Formats: sequence, structure tokens, C-alpha cells
Amino acid sequence: MQINDKSENIAYQASKERYDSMTYNRSGNSGILLPALSLGLWHNFGFVDNIQNARSVLRTAFDLGITHLDLANNYGPPYGSAEENFGKILKADFSAHRDELFIATKAGYDMWPGPYGNWGSKKYLVASLDQSLKRMGLDYVDIFYHHRPDPETPLEETMHALADIVKQGKALYVGISNYKAEETQKAAKILKQLNVPFILHQARYSMFDRWVEKDLLGTLKNNGVGCIAFSPLAQGMLTDKYLNGIPSSSRAAKSLTHLTIETVNNNIEKIKLLNEIAQNRNQKLSQMAIAWILRRQEVTSVLIGSSSPEQLKENVKALDNLKFTDEELNLVNRIL
Repeated sequence: MQINDKSENIAYQASKERYDSMTYNRSGNSGILLPALSLGLWHNFGFVDNIQNARSVLRTAFDLGITHLDLANNYGPPYGSAEENFGKILKADFSAHRDELFIATKAGYDMWPGPYGNWGSKKYLVASLDQSLKRMGLDYVDIFYHHRPDPETPLEETMHALADIVKQGKALYVGISNYKAEETQKAAKILKQLNVPFILHQARYSMFDRWVEKDLLGTLKNNGVGCIAFSPLAQGMLTDKYLNGIPSSSRAAKSLTHLTIETVNNNIEKIKLLNEIAQNRNQKLSQMAIAWILRRQEVTSVLIGSSSPEQLKENVKALDNLKFTDEELNLVNRIL
């Protein structure tokens, strides 16, 4: 993919006010501050997408103070294409701002054929990161995650791989994703013994998916590790998209993700009631859903995707009202 649209070839000048409004939270006990909202490049940045739109989204994000950009080896589609497109945009627009960015990538899911292109072996993780760095045109990433636990590979091997990656200067910090509390505790213990800066756990968390509240958030707090939440809008259910039915262009209608029409229909009454609370807070449902996650001190940042600059700006407005009354929280709990 080439960046050759002349309308976008005007040299990018970052907003001088980019740090004036964004809220930054400390990640656990580390020295790292992350924006309350971070940008995920899971969708909208692959070869199948419009790279000029992706470029506009990234420019808008940085101008809004979003310094944390989240990728993975298999984001696209096809696999690797989000990193490759990001690398081209980074070179074109953000090379002068590299030290203002906190860039993440991950490995752990299926990436290439054969026994060495998946899960959590040292061979896979080291090779995957080398490929990711090449695609993005980077010498290092700020944080490298193991994307999911591997039931067949000893945890010690996976954590030692992360440690070696830091020692080699290919990542400054490490994180894990989709690990349960017990697995997280074991990983934290190993990484502490190896003196490796483990600062983030990326977990699925939304009003409709609260599994982290049982014991993961407490485990992270006890180990001085921050939480960054993904899928905060439950794949679009916690927006106004489905309030009046299921649009033909929606993810649920197209079966593009795990979200199904049945799931939407099963939750529509809750969605409508939650939307009433949001309206009384002068927020859109999506904005309230993001703010609700950030009510937890253990949460450092919320990962949001964006298909347009306008959508990104709308979600950032969630930060205008982060406080909830006890009555509002009780209402939400009763609905859920």
C-alpha cells in the first residue's frame, strides 16, 4: 500500500495543544503514564482498509493526546498488514515524534504455518517480534505482550523469552493478555525474579463482560501492574447502533465478528435502559460505557478502535464526565 493521495501529502504538523486535555494515568507502579484512552489498530488498518483513512485517524489520535498505539503481529487482514501500514504512516508523519509515542505489539495467536508460528514458545515470540519490528521500521517497541496463555509451553519458557527480549533492547517493557488471575500471579512472580518490568495486562472488560472484577484486578493491584481494557463497547453493543434494530451494515448483521444477532437481541432491553442513564448524564451510551470502566483505579487505559476521526473524537468526549453518583452505579448494577 502506498501513501500517494495528494490531499494527504501536506506535511503533518502536530497540534501544539495535544497534551492540554488528555488525562494520563500511571501504569501500576511503573514510571509510565498512559492516556486514559489508547488507540487499537485491530481493525481499520489492514491492506483491506483505506490507508488514507487510517492515516487521518492516527493524526487525529495524536492531536488529541493519544500517545499509546496498540498493535499485534496478526492484525490486518491479512496478518501483518496493520503493522506494515502503521510503519509507513509512522515514517511519513510521526518519525519526528517517535519518542512521544508508546507503541505496543503482541504475539501468541496464529501467525504463520507450522509448529513455530503460534502460542508461546521462545522461538515463536522472538521470531515474531523480529518480524514486527521489520514491518513497522522500528528498532524496538515500548511494550511487547504475550497475547494469550499457552497451555502446552511451560510458563517459565514464555516469561524467559520476554525477559531476553527486554535484555536485547527489542522492548522496554513487557505485558500479558488474556491471562486469568492465577496465571497472572505466576507470571508476575517469574518476571519479578528475572527483574523484568511487567507493567500491563490487557484484558477484555466491559459492562457486559466483568470477569476481571472477580480477582484479576486485585491481583494486578497487588503486583503493581496496570490494566488496559479492550472491547469496552462489547463489539458495538454499548453504542446507539442497535437501539432501533440491527442495521444491515453492522457487525452483527454481517457476522464479521463473534457478535451475533441473537446476542444483540438478548441484550437489547439492557442496552436501552443503560442508554437512558447515559442520556441523563448528557453522554452517549458509548461514552458512558468507557467512563464506567475508567471508574476503576486499577484500569490505566481503555483501548478503543476507530473507523473515522469523527468516531474517535466522539469517544474521547467520554473523558468530559468520568464521575458517577452512587445512585447511577447502583442503577447500572441492577440493569446488568
